[in-house]
Amino acid sequence: MPQHSTDEQGRPEPPLVADEAATLVGFLDFQRATLEWKTRGLDEAGLRRRLDAHPSELTLAGLLSHLAWVEDFYLASGATGSPMPAEWGSTDDGSDFVRAWTSAATLPAEEVRRRWEGAVARSRAVVAELLGHGPDALDLTYPAWDGREQVTLRWLLTHLVEEYARHNGHADLLRELVDGRTGE
Repeated sequence: MPQHSTDEQGRPEPPLVADEAATLVGFLDFQRATLEWKTRGLDEAGLRRRLDAHPSELTLAGLLSHLAWVEDFYLASGATGSPMPAEWGSTDDGSDFVRAWTSAATLPAEEVRRRWEGAVARSRAVVAELLGHGPDALDLTYPAWDGREQVTLRWLLTHLVEEYARHNGHADLLRELVDGRTGE
């Protein structure tokens, strides 16, 4: 069994020696923990702060909300064929994706965090269940985009790592703007 350690921010280090599934999940958990660290301890004002010099609607609250939606869309809903959780609404016209970004501007900070934490918990449960299907679990396919395509669990996990890594770069800039805190 691989040994897990955490860094000085409390993030779980991805395993250095592990199978493909444990490596992907390890990197995803590290990226999730990075977003949690970048938003830790901030109130509504901190989570809603925007880049003043650039006309952008991007906020840390928006990032948390967007990544909660991504977790639910790709894993809790996409990989299981289940409907999206009620908090995202029920339209299929693309507005749910936009609403995930914009709704964070009016929600209390704790609600934004609760939604993200709930989505992460749902995703972890789905991944644990799917990985229980044996050594070929990463190769099994799931209907995506309302059944128009098929994707593997490997693709889903890799995509979530990419989503978090990209948006954690945004979180670095936004957190530095809020209180000067920087770091990897």
